[in-house]
This record gives sequence, structure tokens and C-alpha cells, in this order.
Amino acid sequence: MLTTRMNRLDPSLIPDDELAELARFFTKPDHVALIDGQGNRTHIPDALFGHLARIVRLMSERKAIVMMPEDEAFTTQAAANYLGMSRQFFVNLLEKGEIPFHRVGTHRRVTFKDLLDYEKKRDKARRESMDRLADEVIAAGKYDSDYVGEE
Repeated sequence: MLTTRMNRLDPSLIPDDELAELARFFTKPDHVALIDGQGNRTHIPDALFGHLARIVRLMSERKAIVMMPEDEAFTTQAAANYLGMSRQFFVNLLEKGEIPFHRVGTHRRVTFKDLLDYEKKRDKARRESMDRLADEVIAAGKYDSDYVGEE
């Protein structure tokens, strides 16, 4: 179960000058390398470097970061909160089979990955609906481009 306190990177825990210095290093075109106590140097892979650079940039903007693995299990209330819907509506989605879940005793749990998959699918469907609606308005001749932006 996610414990935000343990997974939260708070920028207030790092002095501003250290964050600023890190941010400068991560904006350079050459990748940053790690050096251990014995002087051994290792390259940071591109995929990881991009994530670290983003974390440092956001923290330098005084934004906290919460990290979690994709298989992190959410309660139905936490999952509903994440998706911005009521718990009951969310439970109905589970029961209809729209989002996979598993049980821990009598309680339903949903993985973060499954929440992200549902969110992408929902957002894609919303965009497609808005595009269809815009096409219908234009086809009906109800869209007046001269009127847009005027009061």
C-alpha cells in the first residue's frame, strides 16, 4: 500500500543552492555520471537521465515529487480520488469490468498501472467525442470563426 510520506521527495529537504547547482548540471547537453567513493564512474542511461532531470527541474521549482511503482495497489477511495470521481461511480466501473481489480479479503484493490491505462482510454474517448462534436457543428454551419473571441 502506498505511503505518501515514504515516497515523497520534498524540495524543502534540500538547500536551494544545492538544488540550483543540480538543475544546472542536468540542463547541460552532456549526461551527468555517478562517481562512487572509490572514484569509479558510471554512465546514467538516457531513459533514467531524462527522469532524473525532470525530477530535479520540478524540485528546483519547489514542487514535491511522489514516486510509486506501477503495481502499487490503491483502495477504491484513493483510486476514485485520483480519477476525480465518486467512490460509488468508481466501484460501478470495477463491477462492469472496465478496470481490472483484485481483492484483499473483502476489499477491492486496483493497481496504479490499471488506473493509468483507464485514464488514457477515458481521455482518448473524450477527445474523440469532442472532435466528432466539433465536426458536426462545422458540418451544420453553426461555427462562425469571425465570432470566436468576440464579446
